[in-house]
Amino acid sequence: MQQFGIIAGSLIIVISFNLFLIPHQVLSGGLSGISMILGMVTPINTGVANLLLNLPLLIIGYIKLGKKFIIYSIFSVLIISIGLYVIPVFPIANDKILSSIFGGALTGLGVGIVFRCSGSTGGFDIIGMIVSRYMDFPIGVLLSGMNAVVIVISGFLFSWDAALNTLVAIFVTGKVVDTIYTEHAKLTLMIITNNGEKMREHLLSNLYRGLTILDGMGGYSKDNKNVLFTVISRYELNEVKTLITEVDPCAFVNITETIEVMGLFHRRTP
Repeated sequence: MQQFGIIAGSLIIVISFNLFLIPHQVLSGGLSGISMILGMVTPINTGVANLLLNLPLLIIGYIKLGKKFIIYSIFSVLIISIGLYVIPVFPIANDKILSSIFGGALTGLGVGIVFRCSGSTGGFDIIGMIVSRYMDFPIGVLLSGMNAVVIVISGFLFSWDAALNTLVAIFVTGKVVDTIYTEHAKLTLMIITNNGEKMREHLLSNLYRGLTILDGMGGYSKDNKNVLFTVISRYELNEVKTLITEVDPCAFVNITETIEVMGLFHRRTP
């Protein structure tokens, strides 16, 4: 089911790029936008450029991040790159603003679906995951800065109208991704399980976050339970959900939005 979701999400992104954004010189954010620029101003196909630009990040991600996540990300990048190479660039609509809005929404839909299937579309998403794992840096600021570079390049190479349309597309993409996946950069998890010690070991061995463990009792069953609290970044959500299920598929997990974190967000390494 996850593989099907990644295929569907990736193809939606391809349709958005080749039928709505690229025909009007409107760019997407991140490495995809840079790939589009290369496809427009050089003989290199956008799909080929996307694959070449993502390759180093995918290798680094394979080393630094979970293998399942990177394998799914490689799968998505390959589908997007092949799709951009095979599907011809053809404008569905003539209005640039409408194409920017609809193309941005489709891109956000595709990216959100891939995220929910425990993968990513490569590029700055992998950078965001790596940075969020090792330092408490405002990822939104980092990604916005990178996208700003794409917008400025678009303005100088094409026109400032194209740059503003690119800004609209990136903004809409972000809003749709937030709606489908999760809006807040940090999330608090409360995990209630009968396998507290095993859950603790499994999470600590695979995450760069600390845990707080409380003793609890089932209100109906009166069974002794462990309650584990942790705060994670949005990029780790699917990985953590998978880790929890591997230990206790019946664990009760409450995920809440976290506005701010004070104190040590990262577990100290020996």
